[in-house]
Amino acid sequence: MLTFIRQNLRWLFGGFLLTMFSSFGQTFFIGLSSAEIRAHFSLSDGGLGLLYMTATLGSAATLPFLGRVLDVAPGWRVTAFTMPALAGACVLLAYAPNVALLVLALFLLRLLGQGMMSHIALTETGRWFAASRGRATSLVVLGYQGGEAILPALSVALAAAYGFRGIWLGSAAVLILALPLITGLLRKERAPRNEEAAAVSPVRSWTQGEVARDPLFYLLLTGVLAPPFIGTTIFFYLGTLAEIRGLDPAVFALAFPVKAALTVIFALVCGRLVDRFGAVRILPFFLLPLASACIAVAVTHSAAGVFVFMALLGVSYGLSSTLFGALWPEVYGTRYLGGVRALVSSGMVVATAIGPGLVGPLLDFGVPYEAQLYGMALWCAAACASLVFATRAVVARQQAPATA
Repeated sequence: MLTFIRQNLRWLFGGFLLTMFSSFGQTFFIGLSSAEIRAHFSLSDGGLGLLYMTATLGSAATLPFLGRVLDVAPGWRVTAFTMPALAGACVLLAYAPNVALLVLALFLLRLLGQGMMSHIALTETGRWFAASRGRATSLVVLGYQGGEAILPALSVALAAAYGFRGIWLGSAAVLILALPLITGLLRKERAPRNEEAAAVSPVRSWTQGEVARDPLFYLLLTGVLAPPFIGTTIFFYLGTLAEIRGLDPAVFALAFPVKAALTVIFALVCGRLVDRFGAVRILPFFLLPLASACIAVAVTHSAAGVFVFMALLGVSYGLSSTLFGALWPEVYGTRYLGGVRALVSSGMVVATAIGPGLVGPLLDFGVPYEAQLYGMALWCAAACASLVFATRAVVARQQAPATA
């Protein structure tokens, strides 16, 4: 692994920085300023939540079109546009004079941060690596954990010194300062080495339109959309869970390092598995830890149960973060990967928006949280079954030309 990192450091580090700085558009980072934003614009929790969902759904609708630019322009050029635009969105959020511009700022943060920064990193990694795609992806996605580990603490310090605007002005400054480094790292293209390319069966490259008409794509999405939907929903309602169970919210905070550690470990483990067996063949099994996590959080009444839940969620996050980066080039090729991944990313963003918006009203209507969690576990189990069929169909389709 160390030799692999040393030989490919520029591409791996460039991708790592892109995923880390995607944090500026992620829910956990924007949430650090939610109280100040509500107070500044005189919004209720529900009002801000509605605006945030609107902005998120708007970004999801835009991403399939914007993301296709990676099919006609090199990643470093797209990065050279995306990062300054994201910095501008940070400044806009800091000084938005009215609700309309607040929504615009949130839309741009979600589109350019969570959307395009991640999209560039994973699309370019998928193209640059072939037989070692799993290892490469597992290292690039660790940037998400780096962002979660480092940026909140820095933001708290900035907020204490300069108020919530300091968070977003500091974020903009970081993006502008990091821009030359990241574009310099990505500027040199990497082609999979001959021995890598020979180790991977050639896959026909599908256009975005062809993928959108492929029934197997939607069967694959039954599993792929589960982690963003379920994970975002559970974290959004952690306070509600603590209240229902009579647990101190600090227990969840103490369990986060367990989740983070297992996410890193299993992201790397999944990279090895992908390189050995292929992403398609391990796909039917990746939802089992998430289903177990849903059951654990549904039944837990103790601090120990919280740690079990967080551990299982960490395993699930680690597996899915690497798997999703390696899956799509393996199924649909690399020529039009920008458009294909944009379509997938759009669906995942929609899932993160719908989850909290669906569970909250169900709670208001008296549907027990435990019952909803069991429903999520059932979704995972059903998706595992559908992914078995999808996996066999994908493998058969890829082998058909060779046997014809």
